[in-house]
This record gives sequence, C-alpha cells and structure tokens, in this order.
Amino acid sequence: MSKIYIVPTPIGNLGDITNRALEVLKECDMILAEDTRHTQNLLNYFDIKTKLVSYHKFNEKKRSEEIIEEILSDDSVSGKDTVIAIVTDAGTPCISDPGFEIVKLAREKNIEVTGLAGACATTIALSVSGINTDNFSFYGFLPRKGKELEEALLKIKRSSIKTFVIYESPKRILNLIEAIKEQMPNADLCVCKELTKLHEKFTFGKVDEVLQKLKDDTNVEKGEYVVVGYNNDFEEEKGNNHNISLQAIIFDKIYTKNYTLKQAVKEIVDEKIASKNDAYKASLDVKNFLEGEE
Repeated sequence: MSKIYIVPTPIGNLGDITNRALEVLKECDMILAEDTRHTQNLLNYFDIKTKLVSYHKFNEKKRSEEIIEEILSDDSVSGKDTVIAIVTDAGTPCISDPGFEIVKLAREKNIEVTGLAGACATTIALSVSGINTDNFSFYGFLPRKGKELEEALLKIKRSSIKTFVIYESPKRILNLIEAIKEQMPNADLCVCKELTKLHEKFTFGKVDEVLQKLKDDTNVEKGEYVVVGYNNDFEEEKGNNHNISLQAIIFDKIYTKNYTLKQAVKEIVDEKIASKNDAYKASLDVKNFLEGEE
C-alpha cells in the first residue's frame, strides 16, 4: 500500500534523529525536501542514497498534485506501492513548514499518511520554558510590517489561552520583543535561541528584563529563535465592559472579604485578572464612588 511519511529531522544536534526516521529515509522511494542541498548534507552524514526532490513553499501546491497523481497512477497501472518521505530543513514538516498541501490531498485520495515522532522546536521550547503549558497557542512567524504585527499581537493578547509560542528570525527578534512589550508589558517570556545546538541559550523573565538582556547581547542577531510567552495583561473590550467588570470585582472583594481598596487591587493583579495599570484605573472609579457616598 502506498504511503507518505512525515519525517522530523534534527533542529540542530544530528544525534536527535530517530532510528525509525533513518530506516524510512533509507527505504522510501523518494524524499521531498524543503532545501535539497541542506537535506543532502544530512543524508550524506548517514550514508543515505535515496532520491531527493525539491518541495518548498513556492512549489508546494503544484508538486503535491504531481506526486499524488504519480502515486495513484503507479497504484492503478502497475500495482506498485510508492513510499514517499517528507522532510524540512529542520524539525517536523507541516509545523510552520511545507507539507500541508500534500497531506491534505493524500487524505482526500485515501492515501495513507504516517507521522513519525521526533524533533519539533515548539515542544522543546515549551518543555524548557518554565511557563505553564496546560494550554498554549502556536502562531509561527508573525507578520513583519508594524501595523500587521500589532494586530497579530492584539489577537494574542485577547486570546483566552494565555501561553503562546512564536518563531522569529535573528534580524527581527528585538523588534518582536519590543512589540510584545508594547502590547503586553507584564508578559513573562522565555526566549530560546539555537535549540539543541552548540550555542543554545535561554533568556527568561519579564518582557522588559528579557528585552534589555537581548539588547546587551552582541550576538543577538545570530541564530534562530522560539519565543514562549505568558500573557499577564488584561485586554479591555470595546464599550468598557471589562472595565465595568473590574469595578464590580473590586467592590466584591471590598465587601465580601473586608479588604481595603489597595488590598483588592493587589489581589486582582496577583490573580492575573488585570494588569496593574488597568486595576489601578478601575480602583480610581471605585474610590470616587465610595467618597461620593460619604
């Protein structure tokens, strides 16, 4: 039976490739590779002679159609089973990398698709981040342009899922962290650089601390980055609905827990219901109301 294998490859350390991945790459009929020159180095290292075919974001749709047609033709004409492996330059195909188009077509044509376990920068970064991973959202590479980047970060800020993962290139990492600081000034970040490689590095802390450390790093523009963050900031919806809710929460804490206004605000921030700035603004309205009652 013809089959397509999704084969993860190391993101840095060649020792991370699995025995099963090597077996598939050796025994398959063809390897679809994002950059054949890059993958050829990997195959040479493990003495694998399998045919390589270029498969990247610019030819993905056309090449997917060609490969699926070839598989179906071999199946119907010669009865030959065709085994294809898909790899990217590093990590797991389809995760912010080519692969989706051919998998979708294969599913539609009832061609078996099997995924192998292996390297993925997202899961590695999450596991070492020190940030809550019960729920997380993966965003890949965000837009480069200022306005589009701002809108993308606003969506992240408004998401009910607080942990987020973003990929970024070395030339734009400072711009990204500065943009995160602008939108989520209380965010916790773990910026992972060169995962599994010789110069692997992690920068953890509040967004402003992380930004300063990166600015102080003379090698900040070298290497690939994965940013894991936790949004501690509270996003107000239009119509100030959240602002009203904050006032209600403050009143509730004052009257049910016999808190002072200051204690109520502190607990709201500690519970990550709102940022310090938003909680303080709401407390002023509550203070004015209470003083008006006197």
